[in-house]
Amino acid sequence: MAMEPPPLFLCPISMELMEDPVTVATGVTYDRRSIERWFFKYGKTTCPATMQRLASFDLTPNHTLKRVISSWLDRASSSSSPSTAGSPATTSSSSSSNAMERERLPSVLAGIEETPFKATALKKLKSCMAGDEAAREDFVACGGIQVLGRVMTQALAESSAGGDFSAFRTCEEAAAVLATLPLSDDASVELLLKPECMRPVSVLVQRGSAEARLHAMSMISKISRASVRDWTAEVDVDDMVKALLELLSDGASAKLSSRALDVLLDVTARYSRGARRAKAVELGAVRVLAELLLDADRHVAERSLLLLKRMCKCPEGRLAFAEHGLAVAAVARAVLRVSGLATRLAVNVLWLVACAPAPAERVLEDMVVGGAVAKLLALMQVESSPSTKDKAVKMLRAHGAFWRQYPCFPTDLKDYLKSLN
Repeated sequence: MAMEPPPLFLCPISMELMEDPVTVATGVTYDRRSIERWFFKYGKTTCPATMQRLASFDLTPNHTLKRVISSWLDRASSSSSPSTAGSPATTSSSSSSNAMERERLPSVLAGIEETPFKATALKKLKSCMAGDEAAREDFVACGGIQVLGRVMTQALAESSAGGDFSAFRTCEEAAAVLATLPLSDDASVELLLKPECMRPVSVLVQRGSAEARLHAMSMISKISRASVRDWTAEVDVDDMVKALLELLSDGASAKLSSRALDVLLDVTARYSRGARRAKAVELGAVRVLAELLLDADRHVAERSLLLLKRMCKCPEGRLAFAEHGLAVAAVARAVLRVSGLATRLAVNVLWLVACAPAPAERVLEDMVVGGAVAKLLALMQVESSPSTKDKAVKMLRAHGAFWRQYPCFPTDLKDYLKSLN
């Protein structure tokens, strides 16, 4: 089994092993490629880990950390050889050590609330539970979720009252422990749905480090899959949606973007969804999703299109779509290019905006200029789902006369368009 790199070796933005570590003015080290994208591509002026505004964007090479990572890679490579990995003696020693750690779990939990060094204690607890299913079960049985819920609530209160960064770091470390839980049983999920857990998790999604945000969104996804209850009842949904859209707009981490899309899909599928979708549109969802489509892989494109479809089911979403200069072209680009599912979703989005009562003329103009009409005509010639083809035909029949007047519309396609009427 490959060795997991120590957290210190991972870039706080990408959560990948650093190749060229550099340090910014706050003293935090990042991989050069990630922090340069943060500063120079996305125009950010803060340190991603601490959110402190930076007066200087100088990047100092961290040669010491680079050498340590290189040495670790050499050791990891040699230790993964068949002659040393997984030997009976090693396995026996590891099992014995894990059993001893589990025996200490009740006392560890009892001391976490009292110790002033909570972050360190939580890191040790996470290490004890990592890869050990029995330890995770013992943690839940010993009231670990309740303990960490109290720890997170207290840490957030201290942080909000002007405490130092270590208080917020404690909250992040507690979330890292909770993120190791499978959350496959109703009892664990119900405990995490309590306000003392869900509210700190929501705050971490909004302003935690990259790693903490991943942990928080991972927990939300697990809770959503395991529970029929609406987890959003315990959090400020508007603030969370705003934070998720900011993550997608920044695009600093593919992992963060992927998790953010998952959580947004869950939020917009929940109760009071009409009001929530309208609020998401107000917060810029259509703009962010349309721009995300321009450089998206299959998985991101499909989820973005599904979210756009939901947004365009409300009048506010269709208006925002019509007013965005690139929205039509971005959606049209996915037709017959990404996947069958992406094509169906993209046609659905175009259908919602083009066949709504009194569709915006700008949308119809953008559809012919941005290539959407040509894609709809191409759908007539290829295998596609009956409902998708039916929507394409109806759009062409409804607006064919409008589109034929444009000089950029190919002459041979004008004749084909006439034959549909």
